[in-house]
Amino acid sequence: MKPELRTLLRCFLRTYFIGAAFNTRGLQNIGLAYAMDPGLQAFYRDPKSLKQARKRHLTVYNTHPYWTPLLVGYFLFLEAKTSRGLLAPSALNKVKTTAAYTLSAIGDSFFGGSLLVFWSLMTIMLSLTVSAWAGLLWLGVSLIALQVFKLGTFWFGWRQGLTFFEKIRRLNLINWSKRIKLVNACLVLAIWLIVYPLEHQIFPFFVSSAVLGGACLAVRQSLLPREALLAAAAAGVIVWTAVFGGAGFPG
Repeated sequence: MKPELRTLLRCFLRTYFIGAAFNTRGLQNIGLAYAMDPGLQAFYRDPKSLKQARKRHLTVYNTHPYWTPLLVGYFLFLEAKTSRGLLAPSALNKVKTTAAYTLSAIGDSFFGGSLLVFWSLMTIMLSLTVSAWAGLLWLGVSLIALQVFKLGTFWFGWRQGLTFFEKIRRLNLINWSKRIKLVNACLVLAIWLIVYPLEHQIFPFFVSSAVLGGACLAVRQSLLPREALLAAAAAGVIVWTAVFGGAGFPG
């Protein structure tokens, strides 16, 4: 039986709670089962078949949350075929695992390591150069765009299945994440120049930049915990202000 549009909408809205019952045994599996349940009830009227379908989505599951709507739509696409006997349940489990882990790696790089950082840096840049309202407007538009992305990928996952995954593969998001990271590096430099203009004191600017860069490298190489870096930065600001009365800082 094909689920109604209202049922599909319920599945989509439930993807926002994917991490609500995160656990060390199945990771996001309870959230996934919760999101899938309205669709499964539409596919399987027999209690025994419904129970088996629910168990299939209680195995270990974990991926980037921005990809979850797409995967839920895709899993519904596969369950529709399974309920009609066109796909074996064992094949569904294999496809599910492969898709989730592949998108998890892409999501961590493209969203977590690139796009979210770009959105944040642009919010800061607009707030510093234009106005706080411009930064808030950019932030609001970005959040709306994210919701549109989630809804769109959910729908195409449900309607197109594996065909839509092929379209995502052709986008080559890993390479795009590298490009965005280069833009982010330029934005960090631009924000740093706005906060600490060169006309103040060139030597302290380069010294502080080198120290900050070295500290970030130490954190990346696991030679220094992030907490220690933050504590040292806070202590440095306090000491500088106490000794020099804020000299060298803008304003």
